[in-house]
Amino acid sequence: MERITVLPNVRGGRPTIRGMRITVAEVLEMLGSGMKEADILEAFPYLEAADIEAALAYAAKNFDHPIVTA
Repeated sequence: MERITVLPNVRGGRPTIRGMRITVAEVLEMLGSGMKEADILEAFPYLEAADIEAALAYAAKNFDHPIVTA
């Protein structure tokens, strides 16, 4: 998870890729809209394949929590 950073002064403290201005959520949205990894890397040449993998791993880790209903 060293590729995912949360800095108060970058993107309002949202999780970003290596402190850059692209958020984990933006990467996930691109993948969710059907963009292929190669397309994302072409559109954002400063990203690396490992950044996309880290965004997916971060999302999976932070999504898996119990939901308690009343």
